[in-house]
Amino acid sequence: MHTVAILALDRVVPFDLATPIEVFGRTRLPDGRRPYRVRVCGPAPEVETETFALRVPYGLDALAGADTVIVPGCSEPAGPPPPEALDALRDAAVRGTRLASICVGAFTLAATGLLDGLRATTHWAAAPELARRFPLVDVRPDVLYVDNGQVLTSAGAAAGLDLCLHMIRRDHGSAVAADAARLSVMPLEREGGQAQFVVHEHPPVPGGSLLEPVLAWIEDNLGRDLTLREMAVRGGMSERTFSRRFRQQTGTTPLQWLLRARVRRAQYLLENSGHSIERIAAQAGFGSPTAFRERFKRVVGTTPQAYRSAFRGGSA
Repeated sequence: MHTVAILALDRVVPFDLATPIEVFGRTRLPDGRRPYRVRVCGPAPEVETETFALRVPYGLDALAGADTVIVPGCSEPAGPPPPEALDALRDAAVRGTRLASICVGAFTLAATGLLDGLRATTHWAAAPELARRFPLVDVRPDVLYVDNGQVLTSAGAAAGLDLCLHMIRRDHGSAVAADAARLSVMPLEREGGQAQFVVHEHPPVPGGSLLEPVLAWIEDNLGRDLTLREMAVRGGMSERTFSRRFRQQTGTTPLQWLLRARVRRAQYLLENSGHSIERIAAQAGFGSPTAFRERFKRVVGTTPQAYRSAFRGGSA
């Protein structure tokens, strides 16, 4: 039987911890047998979450007998991982144990050095910090999970389900994984990556900036074929001066800001209206439905129709 050890550190995120417990613990083979044995392990017999204390039945020594070790995320302020836990993960890697992280559990894996030179992911909101702290890690913020063979990482929350189902499929094939997915009321594969869940906010503009009224005017006129010259005239500047000040105050170009605003408007309309894709393309200021679909998929990571299916409210 394949043993899955889940590492519970102080401030462990309950959702991240429960996901592999439930998915692996409920998996069955066609003959009804359980293919996985699940153990919760930790450096202390009790750990604290944000809302309750958790008794941990196995110590770090149990990692030595595991075939897979999963590292859930920990909520702030968790502090640095205990050195003995990092050593236990490194020892497991030397033995050839499969290692996987869920959400910000990637920070713990990265602290061992085991992600150096590898592709990895984490929750999109934490990805910049992971890249900053661990520059040797190739952080991919727009995917649901990354499989490097022995070491795997997943994005936030529900992406842990995607990763667990992927590992089950690797171990026992698609039929067993599909049955586990049905028990979790999850598709075996989801379209798109993390990018579809990212809120594409505009870069902040300092209060009282000369650009504030121009940006408000752009937002009100997204459906028009806006040009750099029009925007510059509206701001009372030459095109060159406008472009320079725009980059200084927003960190991006007028064109990129405009495209981001149009994608965000399209997301809102897809979520809150029953308008056709063609109408939304026009309302958001894209030249054609084809241009809209291409730009939307490039930024969001999925098609407008798939985005609408995932995020539209029930009564819109």
